[in-house]
Amino acid sequence: MVKTRSDLKFGLLPAPGAPPAEWLVADGLVDYEGALAFMAARAAAIAQGEAPELIWFVEHPPLYTAGTSARPQELIEVRFPVYTAGRGGQFTYHGPGQRVGYVMLDLKRRAQDVRRFVATVEEWIIRTLGVFAVQGERRDDRVGIWVQRPDKGPGGFEDKIAAIGIRVRRWVTLHGFALNLAPNLSHFSGIVPCGIAEPRYGVTSLADLGRQVSMAEVDRALRAAFEPLFGATIDAHIVASTENSSPRRRSAKSSERAAR
Repeated sequence: MVKTRSDLKFGLLPAPGAPPAEWLVADGLVDYEGALAFMAARAAAIAQGEAPELIWFVEHPPLYTAGTSARPQELIEVRFPVYTAGRGGQFTYHGPGQRVGYVMLDLKRRAQDVRRFVATVEEWIIRTLGVFAVQGERRDDRVGIWVQRPDKGPGGFEDKIAAIGIRVRRWVTLHGFALNLAPNLSHFSGIVPCGIAEPRYGVTSLADLGRQVSMAEVDRALRAAFEPLFGATIDAHIVASTENSSPRRRSAKSSERAAR
C-alpha cells in the first residue's frame, strides 16, 4: 500500500522530564541576515547541549529567499533584496504582515524522523488556522498549507496560506514556516512562489479570506496549538539586538539534510 502524506504520523513530544522549549517573539522588523546568523549559532549550541530549544517568531522587511531547489527563471522581477536561505524549497517571499516561525528543536530528544517533523509542523499550522475558521489542508504533491477557493470559480482553485521550508543540521531543525496574515500579496508576483506556476494555484492570507486578526491573536493560537504536539514552552529571556546576530525580545506566553 502506498502511503500519502496525510497518513504520516505527527506529534514530536520530548522525553519525559526534558526541559521546555523557549518561546521568543521579536519586536519590529528583523534583519534577515542577522536572523540567519542567530539561528545558526543557536542551533549549534542546541546540538552541543549548551542551549535549550527555541521557537522564534519574527516579521521581516520585504525580501525574497531562495531555497536549495530555487531556479533562476523563477525569480521574475527583483523587486526586493534576494537572499540565499539554506533551507529546502524554492523561492518565497517574506514581509510585514506575515508571521515567520523559526523552529529550533533537537530531534535527538524527540524522534529522528524528518518527515514526521514536517508533518507535525503542518498539523500545527492547520490547527492554528482552525481557530479562525479556516480549513487548511496538506497536499501530497505540494508542500505547505493550502486553502480551497471555490469562490474563484470551477477548476479546483487552491491558494497557499503558509509556506514550509526546513533544514536539519546535526539533528537540530532550522528555518520553519511563514504564515500569511495580511501581507501585500502583490509582492509575491516577483517570484514563482515555491516553484508552483499553475494558474489555479495562488497565494492567500487570513485577511484575503476575510479574517481580520492581529499578530498577537495568531501568536496565542500558535502557542496553544504547539504544546499538544511538541510539548511545553517557557518564555525566553534574550535581550540583545538582531543587529548583533541576536533577537530583540517581546515576552509571550544526524546528519545534515534539507527538506521542503
